[in-house]
Amino acid sequence: MPRYRDIDTARFRIGVIGGGSWGTVLADLLAAKGFAVQVWAFEREVVEQINHHRENRLFLPGIALSPRLRASHDLAETAAGKDLLVVVVPSHVMRATLTVLTGGLEARTAVVSASKGIENKTHLTMTGVLKDVLGVGDDRVAVLSGPSFATEVARKFPTVVTVASRHPALAELAQQVFATPSFRVVTFSVTVGVLL
Repeated sequence: MPRYRDIDTARFRIGVIGGGSWGTVLADLLAAKGFAVQVWAFEREVVEQINHHRENRLFLPGIALSPRLRASHDLAETAAGKDLLVVVVPSHVMRATLTVLTGGLEARTAVVSASKGIENKTHLTMTGVLKDVLGVGDDRVAVLSGPSFATEVARKFPTVVTVASRHPALAELAQQVFATPSFRVVTFSVTVGVLL
């Protein structure tokens, strides 16, 4: 796992799965830091709005988005060749969404879940679903959670969130990737209870 200080932000590629308000805000935050970011959205109008109007008018109206942020309706393309994949989809569609990527995730790709909830049938947490569907181990999975609101983060209100992973190097990497002067990220080693 590379350390953040060794990362060339222009070459470190990030995919964000989920173009709702929270997914868009996280994608924009990362793009504004200089990372190459591609966000996948289910709604074609969201992809069009982000790419051509630099705004997600459906879920985050009135917020100008970074010109470095690109949107796609192609899930496999959004995940391909990425160093970090951020998953921000509703819990009830997590498994169905990720099934498209089964067996297709590169060995170097780490995954950060920013989705909350428990799967109804299996009672798995979202990280449990991630590991089950994508076949990734604890060393490649982190979770991001906290008392935050998308519009407040977009407007750079001071916010504190937690990133948790059983793999300390991944937690540190995610902390440094996401942290900004107004978006503080603290690390934790236990994922259950931080993000379901």
